[in-house]
Amino acid sequence: MVLWVFGYGSLVWNPGFDFDERMVGFIKDYRRVFDLACIDHRGTPANPARTCTLEAKKGTVCWGAAYCVKGGTDKEKAAMQYLERRECEYDMKASVDFYKEDDPFKPAVKGVLVFTSTPNKETNRYYLGPASLEDMARQIATASGPCGNNRDYLFLLEKAMVDIGHEDGTVIELANEVRKVLARLKKKKISASRASIKSHQSLLHFSNLLETTVVNSR
Repeated sequence: MVLWVFGYGSLVWNPGFDFDERMVGFIKDYRRVFDLACIDHRGTPANPARTCTLEAKKGTVCWGAAYCVKGGTDKEKAAMQYLERRECEYDMKASVDFYKEDDPFKPAVKGVLVFTSTPNKETNRYYLGPASLEDMARQIATASGPCGNNRDYLFLLEKAMVDIGHEDGTVIELANEVRKVLARLKKKKISASRASIKSHQSLLHFSNLLETTVVNSR
């Protein structure tokens, strides 16, 4: 038996498990959305990161990479155990057909496993749901966890899609908005730092005046 896994998020650039073959391609009737919380990798329970999941939508496609694991039950089991731990926020698995660019109508591989999630906040505690571009960008710009910050996850995904030759407009738009947020935060930090320096200088000047007054009064 052979295991095929489709990656559309961090698995595109960092699969993390032993595989025998990698193919670039797409699945149909799904699109990539940033509606899922991550509280143990790129975020925390108090400040969750936004990572991508799949949203079912007729007529759309989602590009990514499919990984093939051969070599027997033990190797497949090891890969699945790793993926179950890593993809713990995803409460669903689906079996999909995987297509390659050279033949978009005939599946290159059938029965490819993909981790996804229930779009329901009541049954899936990791589901954040959609938000405005600005709100998502602010959350991604400021969230971080044990495995790094949320913004790097997004920027690495943006680069990975370019590397496989299939840029994602949604990813690019969100990444650019995050860059704007980071630029504003940096500007605010610099302004606060300058204000602090000026306040310190004023305090020193005032202290010097006091010392001079005391000396002169003597």
